[in-house]
Amino acid sequence: MEGSGSGIRRRVSIRKRRRRSLGETAATGRLEPGEDDDDDEEEATEGRRRRSESPEPPEYDGSEEDMFGGYDSFTENSFLTHVDDLEQKYMQPLDRGIITTQPAFEKLCSRSTETREFDIIATNSNLVEVKTLDSPETLNLQENMTIKPGDDLLDDVPCSQALYFEETKNSSSDSNCQSAKESYPLYSYQTLNDISMEQTQQKKNSSPKSTESDMNRRRSLKDHLKSAMTGNAKAQTPKFSKRNQLKEAILSEEINVAKKTIESSSDDLGPFYSLPSKVRDLFVQFKGIKKLYDWQHTCLTLTCLQQRKNLIYSLPTSGGKTLVAEILMLQELLCRQKNVLMILPYVAIVQEKISSLSSFGLELGFLVEEYAGSKGRFPPIKRRGKKSLYIATIEKGHGLVNSLIEDGRINELGLVVIDELHMIGEGSRGAVLEITLAKILYMSKTTQIIGMSATLNNVEELQEFLKAEYYTSKFRPVELKEYLKINDTIFEVDIKSEKGYTFSRLLNCKYSDNLKKMDPDHLVALVTEVIPSYSCLVFCPTKKNCENVADMICKFLNKDYLKHREKEKCDFLKNLKNISNGSLCPVLKRTVPFGVAYHHSGLTNDERKILEEAYATGVLCLLTCTSTLAAGVNLPARRVILRAPYIATQFLKRNQYQQMIGRAGRAGMDTVGESILILQEKDKHLVLDLVNSPLENCYSHLGQEVTKGIESLLLSLIGLKIAKNLEDIYHFMCGTFFGIQQKSLSKEKSLWEISRKALENLIEKGLLQKKNISKNAEESQCDIHITKLGQASLKGTLDLAYCGILYKDLKKGLEGLVLESYLHLIYLTTPYDMVSQCRPDWMLYLRQLNHLSSAEQKVAAIVGVSESFIIKKASGQAIKKDVDKDVVNRFYLSFVLYALLKETNVWSVSEKFNMSRGYVQNLLTGAASFSSCILHFCEELEEFWVYRALLTELTKKLSYCVRADLVPLMEVTGILQSRAKQLYNAGYKTVAHLANADPEVLIRTINHLSRRQAKQIVSSAKVYW
Repeated sequence: MEGSGSGIRRRVSIRKRRRRSLGETAATGRLEPGEDDDDDEEEATEGRRRRSESPEPPEYDGSEEDMFGGYDSFTENSFLTHVDDLEQKYMQPLDRGIITTQPAFEKLCSRSTETREFDIIATNSNLVEVKTLDSPETLNLQENMTIKPGDDLLDDVPCSQALYFEETKNSSSDSNCQSAKESYPLYSYQTLNDISMEQTQQKKNSSPKSTESDMNRRRSLKDHLKSAMTGNAKAQTPKFSKRNQLKEAILSEEINVAKKTIESSSDDLGPFYSLPSKVRDLFVQFKGIKKLYDWQHTCLTLTCLQQRKNLIYSLPTSGGKTLVAEILMLQELLCRQKNVLMILPYVAIVQEKISSLSSFGLELGFLVEEYAGSKGRFPPIKRRGKKSLYIATIEKGHGLVNSLIEDGRINELGLVVIDELHMIGEGSRGAVLEITLAKILYMSKTTQIIGMSATLNNVEELQEFLKAEYYTSKFRPVELKEYLKINDTIFEVDIKSEKGYTFSRLLNCKYSDNLKKMDPDHLVALVTEVIPSYSCLVFCPTKKNCENVADMICKFLNKDYLKHREKEKCDFLKNLKNISNGSLCPVLKRTVPFGVAYHHSGLTNDERKILEEAYATGVLCLLTCTSTLAAGVNLPARRVILRAPYIATQFLKRNQYQQMIGRAGRAGMDTVGESILILQEKDKHLVLDLVNSPLENCYSHLGQEVTKGIESLLLSLIGLKIAKNLEDIYHFMCGTFFGIQQKSLSKEKSLWEISRKALENLIEKGLLQKKNISKNAEESQCDIHITKLGQASLKGTLDLAYCGILYKDLKKGLEGLVLESYLHLIYLTTPYDMVSQCRPDWMLYLRQLNHLSSAEQKVAAIVGVSESFIIKKASGQAIKKDVDKDVVNRFYLSFVLYALLKETNVWSVSEKFNMSRGYVQNLLTGAASFSSCILHFCEELEEFWVYRALLTELTKKLSYCVRADLVPLMEVTGILQSRAKQLYNAGYKTVAHLANADPEVLIRTINHLSRRQAKQIVSSAKVYW
């Protein structure tokens, strides 16, 4: 909705009442209350009778015919006739003295509204324009009338007439002195007698020209009024709900106030941090947030944010950082009318955020678009009306920024928000995040960047890179107490003490010999102190350890734990079985009745999601999990236990430790949070350093991750025409995080030498090419352009380590592409980076190879997998012949994906190939994403035109791995395979069905669907639809 509420013009019907004429009123004095009640009632009854009997007026057919048949056809009682009579009398010579009230004038007065509209035409705080005549009776009546400044006397006038009066007033104010006198303004210190004398004097001095001007003015007034009444008659008043109109007017007014507030950088904020009050109501409705913390208010009102400077803010986990980012994003979308990009670390968090913000998008009129996995359009659709909130993973966010730069649309991004900013220092993903931010900083001076994290140390370098201000606070909604457990003694961490810890208590527990043997770390005693009344998380070093610990704890729990929320746990198990196509993990089958479960990447997405929901609602009170939960979705607990100070075989880092213990303490539910780190005597000194040391510094990986880092950056700089030679590249590199830290990261080589070396590697790979120049030209100013292979690699967002291999595989595939089955295409789309994790079961490999059809065996021969090699590996014989093991392992993964497409059941495939179902699902997700990349790669190379249509269909199949009729439902964020089947079987077969569904009906129709889930599904479907 555009424009302010005050700008909405209303068409108000005038309630006509029979009033006494001006002469009668002046003669008899003021009316007494109730004097004409009878007349009013009689008139109202007659009016109702006429309305009920009158036929419905015909619709206007749009013709330009004069609806009044010319001015002469007006009846003598028409409004224009009276105006004409009055003007003729008014324009007569005034030498007869003061004009008296005439019958026609009295008749017009009797038809006036409750306020004297025939008297007063236009109002102003200082000026009132009068159209009445100067009779003694009028003067007497004027003395009894009071006109209050600010009274809008045009409220009851049709909008077109009001516009005309406003134009008349404006034109009169700009005319000369004589014209101003002709309009008869009445100032607060003037009387009607003064005006009468001025009129008489003016008439005596008038000339024929002025008389002609008066006649023109009279005709002009007549024509304007006739035109205005014609326009009103033609206008069709739309039928809208008054309540909706009022709501829209208020919301529009508040948005415009917020716009003006932000643009003027004023301290006078809008109703809710420059946002409409409706936003505040939505936070209460959807998230239960009624009041902000003090630090959140302080952060949102920082001067740097009002000045649109970049900002980094850091607080402990669970401090409420996300809410601040969401308010800032809504300000950008609603007030500044710009698109917003939010970058999150994992697909699961992207999907969770999509679900939570889709409802806001529906209510406030913006779009929420997902960029994760194989989802996302490059470049995004350009919309004139609604603005978009792009929620993306790190890799997809990079592709989105590239496409906007290429299209010259990067300034459409008003705000970029990065959650977990510390990930800029984590491997290849950190390098991609750094590249993305560096491009935004270099190409757009209007895009604001907001970064947030709970674990930042070298903030000064990040500030220099992002050109940002910094805000930090130690606030936690719930106090956190850290403990260490050595044997049966618990110590409290105290950095002020000499040792770094102080004695707290002895663990009071009675263990049998068998229990001591099974549970030497006293985990059962520690968890039973809090469950089932409160929740608990136990972080374990490995996935297998998670399952073992959950199973072990349940063996020694009291049977009373089975009765706690027994019915809800039974329903949960049924739901868990349904989403797994009738299969159920034996460990979960034993532990869930006690309210205990494990959580790690070996579970499917469906299983993890339902476990998280059950834990959040209290059906499960204990989760044994790996460190991935700490960096993923927010699942707080009363007590957090770290089983050991290790992740796999690596000792914990301070940042990782901080993320884990940060889950302790539920805001609004707990008064305190506890973390207990279990350690052995041998690790005591390492742990003391861990808990008392500062956070690790953040270092750029742009130089270390060569193919995904600096080479990828340089290729995109040339391909997107950000730079055209080495000198431009060096200038860009100086502004990167790597350029700021280069002296400490690489003392042997300068930034210039590193850039030049990376450029040479790209030229050798055939991705870039130097232009022909004269011999005298300097190397740094030699123009460079991107080759077709380089452009394809850039569009496909491929790891440059694999672009050469991919090109050869696709070229080889053209020589004999087997299309009798999907196996050949699946092999080409199997991700290269997952091959190193593959450990084939050679006997199973041989059985799969023997079951292939003749066409599929031809595929094995084309890619280079021989049956003799597999037989030797299965029998344990020595292999003398050199064989590309990566090809062999990749073909084995192709068998897994091929089985998935045929069976569409992760459980059966994982059992068949003896792999965890989580790994199988990750393989499927990786293949879908890689297939999408290859599709974009082939679109840039004409020789691979045949792959375009083939890969488009295959990408869809890999993305959802379901029956074709379930694909539309799977497009909706938050609907996974099992839920899609439930909805389809219940009759919701299209996105339109879901968008028009009633959440309450969904709850009754779909088993194990909560009200919150139902509302999220409907809102997500509406956004997609």
